[in-house]
Amino acid sequence: MPQSLSQILVHLVFSTKNREAWLADSIRDELHAYIGGVIKSQNGTLLKAGSVDDHIHLLADHPRTVSPAKLVQEIKTGSSKWIKTKGPRYTKFAWQTGYGIFSVSPSHKNAVISYIENQAKHHDTNSFQDEYRNLLGKYGIQFDERYIWD
Repeated sequence: MPQSLSQILVHLVFSTKNREAWLADSIRDELHAYIGGVIKSQNGTLLKAGSVDDHIHLLADHPRTVSPAKLVQEIKTGSSKWIKTKGPRYTKFAWQTGYGIFSVSPSHKNAVISYIENQAKHHDTNSFQDEYRNLLGKYGIQFDERYIWD
């Protein structure tokens, strides 16, 4: 077969360091667009981004030639440097060390998009920690509570 094709949809979730409220409304749309550019530079496509003050959700068509860890590193490093240019308030900005990346069936793509679009409403009643524990459970990922927060 002379051509390599793929469709690998991923739901990526990570928080700011110590879940501090860094992601202000004033930078949110521009941050999402910037991350879309980072993913595009790796030959992927950002399908949806949604964030609240302390964390972000991304749905992406994952590039077939880049490892998940490399893609996340590029996103977090690039966007962290970008955020720090947004003014003195952001000079100490950092993302948490870890992340969650989950495979998404194409048949569930619209449900994940809807979930990401409703982040603000969802977090009226749920903390990031509760949401993340639920996602880990939904995707069947075993975890040790001592090691998932920083």
